[in-house]
Amino acid sequence: MAFRTEPDYTHGSLPSTAVVLVNLGTPDAPDARSLRRYLKQFLSDPRVVEIPRAVWWFILNGIILPFRSSKSAEKYASIWTEQGSPLRVHTERQAAALGEQLAARGHRQLQVVHAMRYGSPALPDVLDSLKAQGCTRIVLLPAYPQYSGTTTASILDSVFAHYRRVRNIPELRMIRDYHNHDGYIQALRQSVLDHWALHGKPGKLVMSFHGVPRRTLLLGDPYHCECHNTARLLAQSLGLAEHEYMVTFQSRFGKAEWLQPYTAPTLQELARQGVRRVDVMCPGFTSDCLETLEEIAMEGKAEFLHAGGEEFHFIPCLNESPAWIAGMVDIAEQHLGGWPTMSNAAAHEETAREAAIAAERAAGMGAAR
Repeated sequence: MAFRTEPDYTHGSLPSTAVVLVNLGTPDAPDARSLRRYLKQFLSDPRVVEIPRAVWWFILNGIILPFRSSKSAEKYASIWTEQGSPLRVHTERQAAALGEQLAARGHRQLQVVHAMRYGSPALPDVLDSLKAQGCTRIVLLPAYPQYSGTTTASILDSVFAHYRRVRNIPELRMIRDYHNHDGYIQALRQSVLDHWALHGKPGKLVMSFHGVPRRTLLLGDPYHCECHNTARLLAQSLGLAEHEYMVTFQSRFGKAEWLQPYTAPTLQELARQGVRRVDVMCPGFTSDCLETLEEIAMEGKAEFLHAGGEEFHFIPCLNESPAWIAGMVDIAEQHLGGWPTMSNAAAHEETAREAAIAAERAAGMGAAR
């Protein structure tokens, strides 16, 4: 196997560190061509669809991509903004705010960038860019609070596949999950309290998480348990009794059984039971996207009202809320421990001195670079 050509290296260069915020991804535009390209990459991932490859290739290329791309494009068009995809906009802003706040905390020898598992900016391209800049330490921060083989593990697959052909690999740290991290829970709590301060409390708070096939739970994926743990901790922080909230799962695809209860039928049943108002939030998404803005805020609302409900409220995702940026800072700092990212003048001078000595020794040995 041939390794990729290493970028030019300057002996004595100072080491650098980066935090990479990795989200799922989004199409480049709300049109059929862009959706076809995006869905093909997304749905070709064996972590996402665990169907035998030959069978799935026919279903994907013969049925889903030709017929679903246009319909999906219409859904994306309904939430698209002047700045572009909401998920991309929020992820970019989160990374920028995280970088600013880490710098304010003294982490000035550090950069924060964002990447997408599917679509652009592609994670391998971002890793290449960091390498070209001489980055030697990387923390990977998934936008997924709850671990799942379909999401977090897929990021690892991409990272390991990329570095398989790289000779000089940087030091890596992967944040597995933060479903029970206090900074995350408190940010969720604040978002709910802010909404209730304006609109009052509902008859029921529904916490809707993205669904996965039920068989993944039976095969050992901890996602289901971590979703319920997040919900329990959030409910406790809000002082909610068990009958005041519930956990559901959305975005079911195909005929197989997925994690239950399903969000849409639950909203309809709550309306039929006489619940006049529901508030729905999506704790598993840190950025608003198609699944929150269209599937919940539009389709979920229509289903609840059509079934007899009177008032539907969607509580936005954490996005760039100050409480969430503060939570991200705490999470990042926890995983940056021991790495020299603080702008201590004496330490920086010592590092620079050692780098200069290394450069001088390399030159004396005849090193070309």
